[in-house]
Amino acid sequence: MHVAVVGAGAWGTALAGIADRRGHAVTLFARDAAHVEAMSSERENRRYLPGIALAPTISVTADRAAIATAGLVLIAVPAQNLRDAALALAHGLARGVPVIACAKGIEASTGKWMTEILAECLPEQPAAILSGPSFARDVASDLPTAVTIAAASADLAADLAQALGTPGFRLYHTQDVRGVEIGGATKNVLAIASGIVAGRGLGASAQAALLARSFAELGRFGAAYGAQRETLTGLSGLGDLVLTCNSPQSRNFSLGYAFGRGLAATGAGKSGKLAEGVFTAAILVEMARARGVALPIAESVDAILQERSTIDDEIGALLARPQKAEV
Repeated sequence: MHVAVVGAGAWGTALAGIADRRGHAVTLFARDAAHVEAMSSERENRRYLPGIALAPTISVTADRAAIATAGLVLIAVPAQNLRDAALALAHGLARGVPVIACAKGIEASTGKWMTEILAECLPEQPAAILSGPSFARDVASDLPTAVTIAAASADLAADLAQALGTPGFRLYHTQDVRGVEIGGATKNVLAIASGIVAGRGLGASAQAALLARSFAELGRFGAAYGAQRETLTGLSGLGDLVLTCNSPQSRNFSLGYAFGRGLAATGAGKSGKLAEGVFTAAILVEMARARGVALPIAESVDAILQERSTIDDEIGALLARPQKAEV
């Protein structure tokens, strides 16, 4: 099959490698012609994934027409850019070609989930979502990784798992699309909090408590928006939360760590690497309040990001919350 990956960042490059190892003909698309030229000549994504060779069988292009013959499309751009990337494909794909969103977030301007954006922009293409505990460098290095792919159709989800799964990249499948999306978006915000705790040097006990209470928030929000418990306790929920809240490889954790250390931190680090939680925090809190869901940790992160409060004030407020039963 011809597989097209839209977005030649670290994650898109890693996924192109997965499709190539699975034996597909792979096209990796990027809008930046200079980036494409560099990757094509150097056979390496030195901008986003240095030190890992790009397979000679992967075609890198800035020509959108090269995607037209794809039988499967993966869109690996940041969540806030998904709509533009999908709209650009609106008249270039054969009807019925599945499109997989590979971003973890909520569209800040609309509160839309990733598959909702695909349904609006590409109504003739079956939509799916890929999420779970996975760092691009691990996947690109063919280290053992397990993630989840979700689609409304059980058959489509199973077919996509079969099409992309390799011995090193294990794909579980589910119909719980919303649950998978909730896990991926929510953990980004909570990982910023985990980074702040680490950066402040509050200790391993505080880190463990933060992770446990973060999972409680994930569970409450997920239940309010129809996620299945099995999904929230699985790879795309608890699994991704544990990974993202415990590693400096996580952009969101690293951002929080910088805040915690009192360093200047922004949503974009070197090479334009984005911390998706920066864009998700406010809309996540808004959506939670709309359904009466308490997310005190996520609310504190949002307050810090919006500069309505300080880290020390938010830590104090969280610790001063009334004693309660553990739920």
